[in-house]
Amino acid sequence: MNKKARLTPFVTAEMFVKEHFPDCDAALLAGSVTRGEATDTSDLDIVIFDKTVPAAYRESLIAYGWPIEVFVHNFVSYKLFFESDIKRARPSLPRMVAEGMVIKESDFLQGIIEEAKRMIEIGPEEWSEKEIEFKRYFITDTLDDFIGSDNKAEEIFIAGTLAEQLQEFVLRTNKRWVGKSKWVVRELNRFDPVFTQQFVEAFSHYYNTGNKNKVTGLADQILGPFGGRLFDGFSIK
Repeated sequence: MNKKARLTPFVTAEMFVKEHFPDCDAALLAGSVTRGEATDTSDLDIVIFDKTVPAAYRESLIAYGWPIEVFVHNFVSYKLFFESDIKRARPSLPRMVAEGMVIKESDFLQGIIEEAKRMIEIGPEEWSEKEIEFKRYFITDTLDDFIGSDNKAEEIFIAGTLAEQLQEFVLRTNKRWVGKSKWVVRELNRFDPVFTQQFVEAFSHYYNTGNKNKVTGLADQILGPFGGRLFDGFSIK
């Protein structure tokens, strides 16, 4: 089916649920299409609640010209996934539920949506001083590798690791959710768009010029309020 001829995301999702999950208890359309952030390659994320399924599962397929990802849960499994997402500070399922568009309503669905919204609003658990110290040490270790390397191929991957560590440190020390892949920038922007621009520019400058000064300066800026780089005296017991 030609993309231009495709049905709208919501109509497609309705058709999909009626055909593939006619007896489900509730369903939501989630993801980028509900936030107005869809691209030409975006898929439809559909969350299904069905008390009869024995365990949660995820499935990817093509239907009606759309790539579709289905997340199927019973009344126990969604709670387990909520808890797991909160522990890892990446609220994938809670965010899908909180931001989703209702395809099929039920008496309990609004309660689950409100539960997800509360979780998003509260944010992840605050890091302890020990966790912050642990992260400072490993950021310092990566930063030393980055500064000391004269191998461009290795540097590229070290820089990627450092960017991942720094974004996590900034967000978690500010009691914010962390992201993965494109969600790194999205979560950073939710926190502070000005800082996000500085963060992106620092790494872009390194990748374009090979100059490391902006990245190292950014790292020191981030670590500074927490005691700066850490090596001497660190121990794991």
